[in-house]
Amino acid sequence: MNKFFVSVGLAAAGTAGLQVSSALALDMQSSKLWTVSASLRGFYDDNYDTATQKKGSFGFEVSPQIAISVPLQQTEFGLRYTYGLYYYQNREEIGDNPIDQSHQVDLWLDHSFTERWEAKLSDTLAVGQEPQLLNVTGGATTEPIRVNGNNIANSATLSLHTDWTRLFSTQVTLSDGFYDFENSGATLLDVVPTNLGGTGNGASLAGTLNRLDNSGALDLQWHVAPETMLFVGYQYEQVNYTGNEPIAYSPLLFATTGNAFYYSNSRDSRSHYGYLGFQHSFLANLNFNGKAGIQYVEDYNDPLSSASVSPYVALSVVYTYLPGCYAQLGFNHGQNATDVVAVNQTIGGPQFGRLTQAQESSSAFLSINHRITPKLMGTIIGNFQYSEFTSGQYVSQPDIDYNLGLNLKYSFNEHFSAEVGYNFDDLQSGIDGRAYDRNRVYLGLGASY
Repeated sequence: MNKFFVSVGLAAAGTAGLQVSSALALDMQSSKLWTVSASLRGFYDDNYDTATQKKGSFGFEVSPQIAISVPLQQTEFGLRYTYGLYYYQNREEIGDNPIDQSHQVDLWLDHSFTERWEAKLSDTLAVGQEPQLLNVTGGATTEPIRVNGNNIANSATLSLHTDWTRLFSTQVTLSDGFYDFENSGATLLDVVPTNLGGTGNGASLAGTLNRLDNSGALDLQWHVAPETMLFVGYQYEQVNYTGNEPIAYSPLLFATTGNAFYYSNSRDSRSHYGYLGFQHSFLANLNFNGKAGIQYVEDYNDPLSSASVSPYVALSVVYTYLPGCYAQLGFNHGQNATDVVAVNQTIGGPQFGRLTQAQESSSAFLSINHRITPKLMGTIIGNFQYSEFTSGQYVSQPDIDYNLGLNLKYSFNEHFSAEVGYNFDDLQSGIDGRAYDRNRVYLGLGASY
């Protein structure tokens, strides 16, 4: 689970980056074994294509949800499924399919084998079109543009925590990511520039972003005080791109290897992370968790690429300041995948012939849930991401992504509620035709049992 305020609908749009490992557990703690809920919202979206040239539409959203929470003596289990259906009036008027559908499944399992051995499993599966929904890790956004089709993103994490002594413990973490985009089928001519006889259509999203992302980490932890822990860790990450399509044309690659085309697996990489960490409870309701180190990346399937080293940072502060009121602030930095694969075709220019492999991104995020009155809850969720392309035609060019979500929810009683909200998204980019801004407002009713 990667968000405190969870919905695949408009209320959560623009919230990528909020990551707390226990968020699903917190959200699902309830005296009820199961809950069923649904929301109906009317909205106006002034840029539903997330394009430079805006097209706006009124519409409505229907989103039912079912959740199961099972607390046992040594085991806690949670499962939730959320469905979203979105109707856009303008798309029907111009002859496009007016309906979008999304699915999100969240799973959480915590089992204590003994007082010293504890295992945790979490998994989030999303199917949809919006970039925030498909960012299931809560890390840097890799595809900031809305994508048509049934696109799949899945992130699973398994960890084992062991207390070996009163002062020393270890944590082993295995993570698996799976990404599959419906847009596919690019040919060799599609990735050749028009001035060289190609169509200029470019690579497909399946070719550039379909991938398996597997990692394993080991943390050695020292409990220097009841409220303080220091740790040192290592993580290995393997990313394999599975689109099996041509993604870019390079005359320098042809001169070097005799093959003028980059393919999906040309972006395969392995990363080594080394970091130091600090976890501290300043107060019973104020917790800090952070780690910082380096990330060493090898693009081993690209004959023109070399290894790179960049900073690696992950920081988070959680503050519960009143009953039902909490805030989270965080910062992340590292390299991440990108949908851009452009090769510089200018002979003698910087990065001539090189493929765009990745972005280096810094992201800051804030989430505040405040109970204004016993029946009125306010939510603010914000995210800022600054990214630079690490190689290729747009090396060092930025993508700057701003997201803001505001929501007010009034509960008439434990079963019925009403809400109003606003979301703002703004992407500024060094790539022509990529930037956009988007405003969405909505009004809705909710019911739960």
